[in-house]
Amino acid sequence: MANAPLKNLLADDPLLRKYEKILSRRITNIIEKEKTLTQRKMDLAEFASGHEYYGLHFRGGEWIFREWAPNASAIYLIGDMTDWTEKKEFALQRIDAEGVWELRIPSDTVSHGHLFRLSMHWPGGQGDRIPVYARRVVQDPETLIFNAQVWSPPSPYRWQHPNFQRSPEALFVYEAHVGMAQEEERIGTYQEFTEKIIPRIVAAGYNTIQLMAIQQHPYYGSFGYHVSNFFAASSRFGTPEDLKALIDTAHAAGLTVIMDMVHSHAVRNETEGLSRFDGTPYQFFHEGSRGFHEAWDSRCFDYNKYQVLHFLLSNCRFWLDEYKIDGFRFDGITSMLYDHHGLEKAFTSYDDYFDSSVDEEALTYLALANRLIHDLKPDAVTIAEDISGMPGLAVPISKGGIGFDHRFAMGVPDYWIRLVKDTPDEEWDMGHLWHELTNRRKDEKTISYAESHDQALVGDQTLIFRLIGSDMYDAMSAGCENIKVDRGLALHKLIRFITLSTAGNGYLNFMGNEFGHPEWIDFPRKGNEWSYRYARRQWNLVDDTTLKYRFLAHFDQDMIALAKRFKVLESPGLHLLFEHSEDKVIIFMRAGLLFVFNFHPTYSHTDFCFEAPAGKYRMIFNTDMAAYGGHNRLHPDQHHLTTFDTSMGRERNLLSLYLPTRTAMVLQPASLG
Repeated sequence: MANAPLKNLLADDPLLRKYEKILSRRITNIIEKEKTLTQRKMDLAEFASGHEYYGLHFRGGEWIFREWAPNASAIYLIGDMTDWTEKKEFALQRIDAEGVWELRIPSDTVSHGHLFRLSMHWPGGQGDRIPVYARRVVQDPETLIFNAQVWSPPSPYRWQHPNFQRSPEALFVYEAHVGMAQEEERIGTYQEFTEKIIPRIVAAGYNTIQLMAIQQHPYYGSFGYHVSNFFAASSRFGTPEDLKALIDTAHAAGLTVIMDMVHSHAVRNETEGLSRFDGTPYQFFHEGSRGFHEAWDSRCFDYNKYQVLHFLLSNCRFWLDEYKIDGFRFDGITSMLYDHHGLEKAFTSYDDYFDSSVDEEALTYLALANRLIHDLKPDAVTIAEDISGMPGLAVPISKGGIGFDHRFAMGVPDYWIRLVKDTPDEEWDMGHLWHELTNRRKDEKTISYAESHDQALVGDQTLIFRLIGSDMYDAMSAGCENIKVDRGLALHKLIRFITLSTAGNGYLNFMGNEFGHPEWIDFPRKGNEWSYRYARRQWNLVDDTTLKYRFLAHFDQDMIALAKRFKVLESPGLHLLFEHSEDKVIIFMRAGLLFVFNFHPTYSHTDFCFEAPAGKYRMIFNTDMAAYGGHNRLHPDQHHLTTFDTSMGRERNLLSLYLPTRTAMVLQPASLG
């Protein structure tokens, strides 16, 4: 008999029946781990409150500091308040056998803005460390040294929209990086993002912001994925109050705000991060080689340890409580799930998801994290970034899954890059394209995208640059006729539109890509002489009415509006009516609308006939409009009637359309008008 929650999972995917015992064991592991953590004396939310116990807090008229460091032999708080020397009155005392240390000091000893760190001693060694639960970490601009900072402003931020609830509509995600969101060659700020970028996101029609690189990271060029201080918002961009104002402003505009959560690994740095915090390499991480991710030069958490789960689950709650974040995109899930981290691994069989390489403790942690997040905030959004296709990730725990709300369709952008890079337009296989766009688990919600920041990193090229090439630099004037630019604009629109209209349950865009931002992303590093030239977004390109970038922005805005108006992504039905690789045509229905795509590079189909539900149709959208940089070969609001036909020996209703080269259109049945 199947474990009760498994019945749904097994019914949706009979191929999983072979692994029923393993799946059942995983459910049991989740249940038993939660019992162990809570000791049946508290709920999971109460357990996940380590940030209110550890770290520096002002309670009962005094400052209390606590840290977990089981291998430490002595710990001193040093900083501005001690002239950076070890003083007896600032020595922590070990208060239990588990390795918890505590310091209590008078209220006038510590002030807002003071810098501090820990002087950690262990058998045979000593080193300075930043507290694990530090809520603010800053870098000295001259010495480049990082320190924790006391953050207790006299006037804490007052939320204007403390009870924001996100819209139930499908997610239209705008992936954004605060630091590179500005035009100038420097690091942008939370305030600038609030004032300049949020209005752009609202105008573009997206309803969700995915903020990257929010957790403190010592190396800017890591894109925020080598986290050192998990409870500290990156101080490069401003103060905690600035970030709270950003989120509050977004909420006022009706925007959901999620953030990248990096719990798949941690930076290898010792002074700034968690590595060898108490002198041992295995305090938070696996012992031996398993504790090191050599390809990423980082450390791998041991998800079986009580204190590690306390730390990570508390981290989830902290961002929900302190910054009123609406959810998380969990980064690097594949690396967490498998001992081989998914490196050079082709997942070709279900056996790959259930063999000895799977880190079941990591799976258990992810399930507990999802349960905690949704218990605390029922409308929170959780997204899994997994390239392996692990079944059940985005299935509710009550139905035998791990509990994520969505997973990324990561194969789609990779497919577009390969197709554009390696295959001439005239050889594109429509059947294969349709398969790649719609190949997803039917029981799990997915978010599709044509490209994210991953496809635009240095060493690669943006989709638009691959389509147009160097003509991007001198042939994008509105009055300039250029065959490469013409091709690039047309395909850019088709690629994004068919990706959105076939998407599972959500759609994502990386900032600037909606208007075809030409440059790749390259953060300051030694190899580029520490330049910010490519670590920014050139908004002037889309704002300049003499350039063609505005055409793509206008198209993207109307595309999003169309999808939202007809609730395209809320509609599960995706019915393929016609696909033909030689004609380069794909036609399908969704949300009651008829979507018609002609990818042919040279042939405009006249009187193109195909079977369709009987009735009258009105063209409500097409990619060839002059306002979108097209050639205006189609007239808006055209009406088309099906004709009854029996020439093939059976009754058919045929629709006849003119399909210009590299165009797409949407037809609305009169019954929906």
